Amino acid sequence: MKKKLLIAADIDPRLAALAGHRFEVTVNPVRTEDELMAIVGEAHVLVTRAYSKVSRRVIESAGQLQVIAQGTSGTDNIDEAAARERGVRIISLPGENANAVAELMIGFMLSLTRTVPFYTREVVAGKWPRDDCSTRHELRHFRLGILGLGQVGMRVARLARAFTMSVSAFDPYLSDDDFDRRGAMRVRSLEELLASSDILTLHVPLTVQTRGMIGRKEIEKLPRGSLLVSAARGEIIDQRAALSALASGRLAGLAMDVFDPEPPAGLFPDDPRLIVTPHIAGCTHECRHGIAEKLWEKISAAVAPD
Repeated sequence: MKKKLLIAADIDPRLAALAGHRFEVTVNPVRTEDELMAIVGEAHVLVTRAYSKVSRRVIESAGQLQVIAQGTSGTDNIDEAAARERGVRIISLPGENANAVAELMIGFMLSLTRTVPFYTREVVAGKWPRDDCSTRHELRHFRLGILGLGQVGMRVARLARAFTMSVSAFDPYLSDDDFDRRGAMRVRSLEELLASSDILTLHVPLTVQTRGMIGRKEIEKLPRGSLLVSAARGEIIDQRAALSALASGRLAGLAMDVFDPEPPAGLFPDDPRLIVTPHIAGCTHECRHGIAEKLWEKISAAVAPD
């Protein structure tokens, strides 16, 4: 009898096609913890996404579970202690979506520095506001600060250097040689990074240390008129503080692809200096297809054939 593989999230159909010859595959994307608990019972392999809360309750509801496979870098949505206690292996794909995320971050920077949302709104309203376009700046004018120089941060650094930006980064877990290879100048503290960044972009995982890492006090340490761009987990940044700083003019632009909670509670202001997207940085055709194939490789290697 084939083992059961449950795809409980929105994954490229390629995964189900690849897994079908070895597993009994069920595709049932769900969003809530209770919905996941209701369907996970007989699964040997559970495939999730970052929005799936794989809690202790979920794990303990799956008596045959061997593997939790997730096509993202972060696994903070999974109760790792509960999985460990039950002997359940967690599979993730660090860096698989790095290029997609990095490209969108550069797109956010271009859109904010050239005030593309403002011009779009004006032209749609029948206006033609060209008088002040020469007050905008090219990316090479800006000092970029990267918080977290992992797979995504490294890719952002390399793309930014192609625009001849000055690139600095803070990441206490890397060596000086790592910084040299990844194309960023090392700063020794978060405070130093904040003080020297005209654009700050966030690329750290959600941990006890990074939760709430960028709050009101940190934002106030950025030079006035800076831009803040985030594709890290929503819990890392105090979003109310960021929106308040935008409203006051301390921030000249804010772009966020991640929120706490998701979907975010409440409405955002109608402000052309603000860009908000629904956690789509790592979501491209190329990335989703590649994730499906990489997940299958790891699942196939992790689960012994019957």
